[in-house]
Amino acid sequence: MSHVYLGYHFTVEPKELGSEILVAELGEKPFESFVETDLGVIAYIKKEDWQENILEDVFILKSPEFTIKYHVEEIEPVNWNEEWEQNFSPIEVDDRCYIRAPFHEPKNVPFEIVIEPKMSFGTGHHETTFLVLEQLLDTNLQGKSTLDMGCGTAILAILAAKKGANPIDAVDIDPWCYENSLENVAKNDCAHIQVYQGDASWLTNQKYDVIIANINRNILLEDIPTYVTCLNDKGLLFLSGFYSEDISYISKCCEEQGLQLVKTTEKNNWIAMQWIKN
Repeated sequence: MSHVYLGYHFTVEPKELGSEILVAELGEKPFESFVETDLGVIAYIKKEDWQENILEDVFILKSPEFTIKYHVEEIEPVNWNEEWEQNFSPIEVDDRCYIRAPFHEPKNVPFEIVIEPKMSFGTGHHETTFLVLEQLLDTNLQGKSTLDMGCGTAILAILAAKKGANPIDAVDIDPWCYENSLENVAKNDCAHIQVYQGDASWLTNQKYDVIIANINRNILLEDIPTYVTCLNDKGLLFLSGFYSEDISYISKCCEEQGLQLVKTTEKNNWIAMQWIKN
């Protein structure tokens, strides 16, 4: 059955944290998919599911901390698989990892990941995801117990599994991300990944050799002490989701927790850092 969709084009300032919160709130409503843009995000909803007051209780739209504007367009019925095929391009990381949608042809690389491109957050297109993928490719994960916190599409957990990490927990507070992670884990035959819905308060007595957190600066600063508590001795903590201007804040927090810096990588002013618990 064909459907008419409405596309909400949001411009968000500041973009990174604002878009993440906005998508989380809209995900509680009948919006079906989200696409990251240079200025913010586009949210799609079936016209038949739309209501005039649908944005009334979206709290971030009233927050003085963010400036959010939007316009709405009506989209005639289209073949959405065709649209994604035209707009979603595969990603290759250092000739070693290839991220593609189910409609792309496979490629002969050491690690291939198939992701349903229902939204661009966590597909590998964003610099922070790409940076963490690079660092994981350079890390021995064989037999390492691993946590992917704020997993999004679970792409990082999936790469860890393909590199031999076991067992793996993938956790995200957003219900859409939880469902999409389950789908992607199954699609990549990653039996050792368990997906959970929650945030850092979900962590109680768990212990890990590797913790990955690609979120944003404010959440990282709040949750790093919890991550360190859950990290085994000589365990690795991968952090991303922040800008180069935030390095001093992240470093201070990690050093106060007794962590030692292993590596810092940068792409387009986005940062990924790797720390070790001694």
